[in-house]
Amino acid sequence: MVERILADAEIAHGLRWAALRYFNAGGADPDGGIGECHEPEIHLIPAALEAACGVREKLELFGTDYPTPDGTCIRDYIHVTDLAEAHVLAIEALLEGRSIGTRNLGTGKGHSNREVMAAAARAVGQPVPVQETDRRPGDPPELVADASAFRREFGWEPRYSDLDTIVSTAWSWLQSWKLNKAK
Repeated sequence: MVERILADAEIAHGLRWAALRYFNAGGADPDGGIGECHEPEIHLIPAALEAACGVREKLELFGTDYPTPDGTCIRDYIHVTDLAEAHVLAIEALLEGRSIGTRNLGTGKGHSNREVMAAAARAVGQPVPVQETDRRPGDPPELVADASAFRREFGWEPRYSDLDTIVSTAWSWLQSWKLNKAK
């Protein structure tokens, strides 16, 4: 609804705008200086890392009966640094007087929950203890972005968004922030 209101405001008042739709932001600053922290942590990547390193007892895996290759849902993950770069491009365009409209930001490639857990195990060097449970109501089997419009318009390509980079930067942040905080 907000996107419709912004589009109407553009027509009526010349408002320049951008609505950037993220698909599962993840990772942390590659230099390890900035990351995310939620208490309690509910996002899959940091929760899987916490389970692998023993900060949490286990990871709840919601649904193993999806019509996907490994039975778990598939999502498109994009690194926060790639999102930041996309924001800079959008802001520069707005400052130049261009309106962007609505654009998806993602990689166009999905990863299953089991693939995320395997990446977390590789990063930590320990398996992710899991408790399989029922699907959450409303979770679709697959959500993958089509960011082709933003890529075409800006020449933007995600640089940090392969799954292992996302997970390893999140692991570096978790080690530097949460694990050091516990000491």
